[in-house]
Amino acid sequence: MARSGPRHTARRSTEPSLPLTWQQHDLLLDSLEHRGTGRHVEQLSWRWRGPLDTERFTAAWQSVVDRETVLRAAFAWEPEPHVVLHERAEVEVARHPAGSLDWEELLECDRLRGFDLRNPGPLRITLLDLPDEPGRLPARPAATRVLLTFHHGLLDAWSVFVLLDEFYRAYLAGGELPGGERRPDVRDWVLWLDSQDLAPAREFWTRTVPAGAPAVLPAVPGPATRERGSGRVEAQLTRTEAERLHCWAAAQAVPDSTALQAVWALLLYRGARAGGPAQVGFGVTVSGRGIALEAVERLPGPMRNCLPMSVQVAPEHRLSQLLTALRDRALDMAAYEWVSTGQIHEWTGRATGGGRLLESMVAVESMPHRPEELCTELAADGIRVDPPRASGAQPALPVALLAHRGPDGGLILIAVHDRARLSRAEASRLLGQCVRLLRELPGTDQETTVAQVLAVLAGDDPPRIAARHRSAAQHTARTRLHSIGGRATVDPVTSGS
Repeated sequence: MARSGPRHTARRSTEPSLPLTWQQHDLLLDSLEHRGTGRHVEQLSWRWRGPLDTERFTAAWQSVVDRETVLRAAFAWEPEPHVVLHERAEVEVARHPAGSLDWEELLECDRLRGFDLRNPGPLRITLLDLPDEPGRLPARPAATRVLLTFHHGLLDAWSVFVLLDEFYRAYLAGGELPGGERRPDVRDWVLWLDSQDLAPAREFWTRTVPAGAPAVLPAVPGPATRERGSGRVEAQLTRTEAERLHCWAAAQAVPDSTALQAVWALLLYRGARAGGPAQVGFGVTVSGRGIALEAVERLPGPMRNCLPMSVQVAPEHRLSQLLTALRDRALDMAAYEWVSTGQIHEWTGRATGGGRLLESMVAVESMPHRPEELCTELAADGIRVDPPRASGAQPALPVALLAHRGPDGGLILIAVHDRARLSRAEASRLLGQCVRLLRELPGTDQETTVAQVLAVLAGDDPPRIAARHRSAAQHTARTRLHSIGGRATVDPVTSGS
């Protein structure tokens, strides 16, 4: 196994720092409560076919780290939590020979390893060479599996795709990232956030968030699962089914994401077992890059955000009404996609009770496209790289629905779930019901009602979800919170990795 040097870099008092964003603050507290679980850790993996020079590979990543401020960032706790921007951080690259590790075990161990957030570097790379295939022609290039693991406290998946483009440029240039032009980075984003007038955002959310507690779980109360950890179940619409759904959504004048949100809203309604109209609430992800900041689409940082979506579901309403309401609500929220759910809960009086706005999330993958010239230049070096596949990180929610297009054009659906709340069997039931509803949508018309769509699930009970149980360790962490500057924070003694 080949591994780069240590990642830790000691902090000097002269190193600049940034305040935590609201989203980082909430995510950091949750990470500390669930240490050792892989919470908020995401992985990208793909195959690299062709020659791979480890020294050049590591140098190329180091060049990216040297260029990008966020890759040299870490969290510190005193005198209050903040982000430290180090001058230097060492990239971690490990390479393992073929047959030395089981891939699935590597994925799980690497995820659970997590990150010590006090050390700079929210990203690491593991390479696993693949054995020669029986009968492989000598001229056929060898293959290596690449695993890139990162923490959502400082990066999101969009950022990693941007960084990958930079890495490929550096690798093609012999290990040194060409060009050194100044462009916006995480410091500019934090400055932009700090300059925003919160009054219009506060007014919008307090005015538009419905009163009362919405139905937030796509399941009915059930017994303890006797399971633990993070789970993932996967299902897929074929390319033909995905195209039918896309064409149907376009005919309704809504994006595919709205169709997914409508199905999730129906599952929440079923979970509430409401006899009449009911308000449902769930999270929807946004890239966070729809803001007025120069070159924001090429800016790596933790900008992806989850906003609370709330809509009324009524059995007698036409499905088209639900679709329109979801689409219009998403458009209204777009101007405030930089606001965190924690702020919204506080503004609407829900931070200290009053009913949470969401306990689940729908995330539709949206990534920047790789420049075509990069693929051409890699191919000229005898290298072909597959599109990376994202695992999806477990959020601070019982369940999240992740959706993205597969290499064959099908729609891949993944339910990431807290197994202590939703067992694997119940998560599979939930995802199966989601798929059945999605397949039903293209057969509906303008007169189809919500009740008629839900009839496809008649006879299939909603999934069951266990009540939330806080462990003694989590309870201890919460009781040691105190307030600094009007925002809860953590004692240094609870700030492990």
